[in-house]
Amino acid sequence: MNLAQYLDNEKIILESNVIIKLENFASLLHEWNQIHNLTGAKTIDAIYANIIDSLFPLTFINTPKTLLDVGTGAGFPGLVLAIALPQTQVVLCEPLKKRVSFLKYAAIDLELFNVFVEAKRVEKVAHEAFELISSRAVTNTKLLLELTSDISDEKTEYLFYKGSRVFDEIEDVKHQLVYDIVQKNQRNYLHIKNEL
Repeated sequence: MNLAQYLDNEKIILESNVIIKLENFASLLHEWNQIHNLTGAKTIDAIYANIIDSLFPLTFINTPKTLLDVGTGAGFPGLVLAIALPQTQVVLCEPLKKRVSFLKYAAIDLELFNVFVEAKRVEKVAHEAFELISSRAVTNTKLLLELTSDISDEKTEYLFYKGSRVFDEIEDVKHQLVYDIVQKNQRNYLHIKNEL
């Protein structure tokens, strides 16, 4: 299946030039991954599955003007969201050098003028409050909220890509949050609207 068919199946609607950029990203990551081992997604199909996983929340979130992705790794979900949301200013926070090199190269190669890569841990990022903070497979919810407290405010929303542990994690913080958990296959998307 090509990427457009995967997107159709999930009812994710993107312009054709965006789909081409996503396919180019998949090829680039596949090529770099042979040498640098950036992600466990070793085939184009596996990369496409990660792209769909990254993009699925576009079916239920509002488009933010600014987005911070914590621990972007090989680009999921932050770089993928940046491709799909060219009007959104996206900061990719990633401390590992080889991943930073890839993210910077990909942003230039794919002409993503809305992307800025921060080669540091999130608690070292200095920025005004983001509209949306996303993260996939990085630490627990409570700690993520604490680590990003200086770059968020009462309007900031969060989008955390979680597994089954999300239900335990939310117990610690749910009294102060308005949130939804959107479930799809093995993925739980924790969408924190903002604080009460």
